Amino acid sequence: MLLSLKSLSVVLVAAVIGASAERHTVHFDNRCGRGTPTLIQNGRVLSTGGDYTVNGPLRAAIAYLQTGSCGFNGEGCTLIETTLVNPTSPGSGSSTDISLIPPLKFSVTSGFGYYNGCNGAGANCNGPNCPTAFKVPTDNHVQVACQTNDVNLAITFCL
Repeated sequence: MLLSLKSLSVVLVAAVIGASAERHTVHFDNRCGRGTPTLIQNGRVLSTGGDYTVNGPLRAAIAYLQTGSCGFNGEGCTLIETTLVNPTSPGSGSSTDISLIPPLKFSVTSGFGYYNGCNGAGANCNGPNCPTAFKVPTDNHVQVACQTNDVNLAITFCL
């Protein structure tokens, strides 16, 4: 009987931890009719257009539309940078931005928006001088934060 109570306790703890597990999805909408949406983290390709779901945080990921002229890390193209993480304290949640800091440059209209939380928060970049993109490393005002658990991200190319 002691063993079965112990086993039950382990199962209940695992169920509680699993029920509160962090989960995020990145969804691509390529309206360009060309190119391959690409999601990379730490030098590893996570997606080439399909939805990517991670059980846990997604930190320091980049996305761009590979048109044949982009380098592996998005060089020469419009870049979306994102960290999707459940907040543990005020201001420590998800953050996403568009970057055109050289060697990046405008390639296609690009945008992003959070869903499943912070709905409506996002940004679009429609040209090389868009005010919603990093052009120098100090353009921190263009970062879009979200302080909601399990938030997801939709990235659209050719808006």
